[in-house]
Amino acid sequence: MITQRIVRSWSSRGALPVSLWPVSALMWLLVTLRRQAYRFGLMKSESPGLPVLVVGNRIVGGAGKTPATIAIVQHLQQLGWHPGVLTRGYKRAEDTTPFSLIEQVSAGQLSAAEVGDEPLLIWRRTHVPVMVGRDRVGGGHALCQACPEVDILVCDDGLQHLRLARQIEVVVFDERGAGNGWLLPAGPLREPIDPVAPASLVAAPIVLYNAARPTTPLKGHLAHRGMSPMQPLSAWWAGQASDASLQPPRDGAWAVAGIAHPPKFFDQLAALGFTNTHPVACDDHDPYTTLPWPEGIAHVIVTEKDAVKMKPERVRHERPATQVWVAALDFRPEPSFWQAIDSALAQLPRPHL
Repeated sequence: MITQRIVRSWSSRGALPVSLWPVSALMWLLVTLRRQAYRFGLMKSESPGLPVLVVGNRIVGGAGKTPATIAIVQHLQQLGWHPGVLTRGYKRAEDTTPFSLIEQVSAGQLSAAEVGDEPLLIWRRTHVPVMVGRDRVGGGHALCQACPEVDILVCDDGLQHLRLARQIEVVVFDERGAGNGWLLPAGPLREPIDPVAPASLVAAPIVLYNAARPTTPLKGHLAHRGMSPMQPLSAWWAGQASDASLQPPRDGAWAVAGIAHPPKFFDQLAALGFTNTHPVACDDHDPYTTLPWPEGIAHVIVTEKDAVKMKPERVRHERPATQVWVAALDFRPEPSFWQAIDSALAQLPRPHL
């Protein structure tokens, strides 16, 4: 397919990207004009009434925004903040209402098809209220009204949503860096890697590399990426603690990943000593209307993003011979990242303290 050919070409400046460069130049002009319009007040950013921390990326595709969002929310909780999360809910079913709130009461009634897999995962890992909707400003107002205890909003994947005024930005890059450095469609960038920052920021954008080393010229911080001890699917859904003594066999299990870059998951398993693993790479945000492994498979390892779409009772009914294991990501930014976050947070008001 032409789309796949274009994506594969983004690592270099070969013939295909060069042929698309004039369109990218137009894209650069439009993105720059839009940012300048917001910066000089020709287009208005709006505040939902609370401080906003946005987590996003300049490059298309998953770069690790959701793990970074979860880690930041947990850090805020440890500091005594009461965060709420705003997210679009990518690939969720169209709903009759513009917003869906995930909290203690509604979480058990909402499915990933209704609100998206990443919003449900964020709630399961943090148990903070998550408002799902395209309009981040409207979602922020709705979340503040529904949950008055919230004193800071964390926006998952809203870097280009400039109508939402923000005080802190976290920009995530992975191993791809900025690719060939060109904007869509000649390259993978949604916008230049270091655009003029919004005037509302209290600090320069904080760059986080979800990679073993920096992958752009921008100064930033590294994040360690590993796996926590695996859990049976039913234990993960029940919120039980991991038991390191109860793990799947390291030989012959199937591995299923419906994430942006499945090879990352398979490589992590190999690094942990899982051999002869049968990898099954599914589309990002795959709804799993059909479970992607045949009957009779004894052990299957999935990511947390997959697990939110596989209720234990369904697996027991459709694949009774299979034990599904959930491999939770252990995502730990280095201390310098938290120092930068804390320095920016120190510039914000604390309404509930």
